[in-house]
Amino acid sequence: MKTIVILGDGMADRSCPSLHNKTLLQYANTPNMDRLAELGRSGELITVEEGFHPGSEVANMSVLGYDLPMVYEGRGVLEAASIGVDLKPGQMAMRCNLVSIDGEILKNHSAGHITTADADILIKYLEEKLGGNGVHLYTGVSYRHLLVVDNADKRIECVPPHDVPLQPWRPLLVKALVPEAQPTADLLNGLIFKSQELLSEHPLNIARAAAGGDMANSIWPWSPGYRPKMEPLSARFPQIKSGAVITAVDLIRGIGKYAGLQVIDVEGATGLYDTNYENKVKAALEALRCNDFVYLHIEASDEAGHEGDIDLKLRTIEDLDSRVVGPIMNQVMSWDEPVAIAVLPDHPTPCDIRTHTADAVPFVIYKPGVDPDTVTQYNEIAAKQGAYGVLRKDQFINELML
Repeated sequence: MKTIVILGDGMADRSCPSLHNKTLLQYANTPNMDRLAELGRSGELITVEEGFHPGSEVANMSVLGYDLPMVYEGRGVLEAASIGVDLKPGQMAMRCNLVSIDGEILKNHSAGHITTADADILIKYLEEKLGGNGVHLYTGVSYRHLLVVDNADKRIECVPPHDVPLQPWRPLLVKALVPEAQPTADLLNGLIFKSQELLSEHPLNIARAAAGGDMANSIWPWSPGYRPKMEPLSARFPQIKSGAVITAVDLIRGIGKYAGLQVIDVEGATGLYDTNYENKVKAALEALRCNDFVYLHIEASDEAGHEGDIDLKLRTIEDLDSRVVGPIMNQVMSWDEPVAIAVLPDHPTPCDIRTHTADAVPFVIYKPGVDPDTVTQYNEIAAKQGAYGVLRKDQFINELML
C-alpha cells in the first residue's frame, strides 16, 4: 500500500468568539476533509514533547516518528541540509531570519515577506561584509536563511522571532546558558547589531522604505545545533523503498533529506497563501505513482495564523480542502493499488496569539479496507471522539504504516 501525508502547517486553532465560538476548522467549509473523516479513523496527536519548543521542526519530526531527545539539533541544521551545506564537526548552524525592526520594536519576523530575490541580494551583501573568520551566511527562501559558525557553543537561549511580534527586541537578544557559551552569545549579538548598521544603509532597503514596504533591516539568528543523527524512514519501515517530500520550506526539505526522501521542487510553490496548489498536487500524484511514501507540506495556514488574520486562515484551510485534499482523494481512490491518506497539522498556530502552541492536533487516517469509526467531520472537537484516541511519539507513523 502506498502512503501520502498531507500536512497543513499550523492549520489547527482555538475556538474563536467571532466564529460563534467554533474553531476555524469547525467553521470552514471542508467537505473533502469531512468525507475523509467519514471514511477513515480520527484521533489526536501530541507533536510537541514536554521540554521542547513548539516549532515546526519539532512537530514535523514528531509526525514522522523521530525520537526527539535522541536526534533533535534545532532548525538550522535542517535548513543547512536543504540548501546543500554539509556541516563539518564543530560547526553550529542556525536559522537566520531577515526581520523588520521599527525603532525598539520587532515589527515582524519576515521582513514583510521579502522575496527570495531581494533577500539573496542582502544575504550576499552581509556575507561579503560579515563573513569569514568562521562565520558564513547562506541564502535560503524568502526571509528564512542560514548562519553557520565554527567552534560555537549551542548552549545559548535564542528567541524565535515569530513568537514575539511587536515586542521590544533588545531584551530578546542571545543569552548564554553557561559561562562557556558567552563568547558565542557575544559574537551573535555583535552580528545582529552590525547587520542593522549595514542593512539600514543598503539601497534595496532604502527603496523598500520609500515604496511604503517593510525594511529587512536586521538578521535574527536562532535554533542552534550540530549535524543530527537521523536514520532514513526506510530503515524503520521496509515498505518505504522510496519516498518524496514536497514543500516550499527549507526546514521541511532538510527533514526530508535526513529521512531519506527525494526533495521535489515545484514551480510556483511559495510557502505562502499564494502558493501554486495545483502544481503541488500534480507533483504529489506523480511522485506517488513511482514512490511508496509522499510527504506533502503546505505552509499557508501557518503564515496566516502568524499574521492573526482569521479570514485569511479560513481561506487557506478551504484552499487546502478544495485544491489539495479533494483532487488527491478523487485521483488515488480510483487507482488499482491502494493508497493510505493522512491529513493533519503539525501544530496549532492560533490567530489570537499569532504563534505556535503545543496543543494536540487532530488527524485522520484513511486506509482502503479498514472500517471507519463514528467521526464524520474533520476538526479539533470531532477528532476527540476518534478511534485512535490520543497518540504520542511514534504511535501515529506506526499506525499509518501498519
